[in-house]
Parts: sequence; structure tokens; C-alpha cells
Amino acid sequence: MSIVRHVLVLPDRDAAEEVAEEVAERFGLEQEPQLVREALAGEDDAEDAQWLVIIEDTEGDLDSTALDALAEEYDGWREEE
Repeated sequence: MSIVRHVLVLPDRDAAEEVAEEVAERFGLEQEPQLVREALAGEDDAEDAQWLVIIEDTEGDLDSTALDALAEEYDGWREEE
């Protein structure tokens, strides 16, 4: 199986931290999700940033529909790399 990287894009750090914790617990991840702050293009203000929760799906078997729903609960979305 190929490794899939899921990126949950969230509006703020608090939401990202909560989602990262919930994902780790719900899916029993071997590796903790990574939190990354991403400034929006053309924005200098620290408030104008998105937070990413990066999940390495080494087995390629995480439920993408469940990840979509979780991200949406926190006003975010999922991207796949």
C-alpha cells in the first residue's frame, strides 16, 4: 500500500489542537499528527493564518469520510496529498 497524507485545514490553533488529539485517539495512530501554521498568501497579519493537521496514513486505510466530517465540525476541510 502507498502512504497517503491527509491534511486537515482548520481556521485556528485551538481547533487544530483539538482535531489532532481527537484523530489520534479515534484512529489509534502510531504517529502523532503534525500541526503546522500556514500564513495565507499575501497576508502579513498573524491572525490571517490557517492551521494544518498533517496525518501520515502509512497503511492507506484511514476513513477519509470520517476525516472530512471531523474537519467540517471545526469549520475546516480535508485535502489529500
